Amino acid sequence: MTQTALIALDWGTTSLRAYRVGTDGSVIDRIEAPSGILQVPDGDFGATFDRIVGPWLVAPMPAVIACGMIGSRQGWREVPYATCPAGAGDLADKFIAVTSPAGHRVRLVPGVMQSGADGIPDVMRGEETQVIGCLQPDDPPRRIFVLPGTHSKWVIVEAGRIVRFATFMTGEVFAALRGHTILGRMMEGEADDAGAFRRGVEQAGRDGGLLRSLFSARTLPLFDRLPKAGVASYLSGLLIGTEVAEAAAWVGSPHVAAQRPTIVGAPSLAARYREALEVLRIEGRVGPVDAAVAGIRAILAAASTEVGR
Repeated sequence: MTQTALIALDWGTTSLRAYRVGTDGSVIDRIEAPSGILQVPDGDFGATFDRIVGPWLVAPMPAVIACGMIGSRQGWREVPYATCPAGAGDLADKFIAVTSPAGHRVRLVPGVMQSGADGIPDVMRGEETQVIGCLQPDDPPRRIFVLPGTHSKWVIVEAGRIVRFATFMTGEVFAALRGHTILGRMMEGEADDAGAFRRGVEQAGRDGGLLRSLFSARTLPLFDRLPKAGVASYLSGLLIGTEVAEAAAWVGSPHVAAQRPTIVGAPSLAARYREALEVLRIEGRVGPVDAAVAGIRAILAAASTEVGR
């Protein structure tokens, strides 16, 4: 059996992804469990860790590193945020260790925070590790990343450090509109109509604003100009298209187009964002699926010898 050098955990709000990583950096085995921090009974994260990951922990003991919401105030233990600009070394410097009931030591990666010019803070946990995992030694001086999800992140990296980012509540707004407004009553089926999605993105690219355009998700099917089976996809396109347009303005539209944003996320969602970018005349590229693992390896490598094991 290949020796395990690292156990990497991406422990988020809804799921736990665990990876057993060999000495050559390859993923030997993986586990995905519906044991996100909101699903763990009584917040007993240590027992959950021992049950799911414990069987991997045999001598010689590997390093165990966890990123994501497990280091939040609602997680195993709150890890203070690193402040922008932040790179792998800045994150390693803020490792905090916890110990499971079985005596296993787990180091938690901090998130990243910034305060904008308006004084309003923004934060992320987990996405910073994915971004670090995408960086390469021959990168250009500036890169742009898109991390879609419930709270999508757009991240600017300069010289290997996260210097600025913005959060867009696209996924959560979609779920709220679908589940709790009159728009949801017009929907049938899932958001899998490519034509309707593209139409929504195109609508987002026109002048008029989101609040005005949202009602079109009701009126188009009302007058049989959009099938009910396509309403969810249309609404998804409208919201994602609005996110892309706002984010492009935030970054600076010429910079977005020139630097080809890297999309990091689940394959189906990454493909949808790539299409939305294309509709709005921005070329995107899809990043590696296991970016969190590469990020954890990079952060661990940046740690000092004292912290490193």
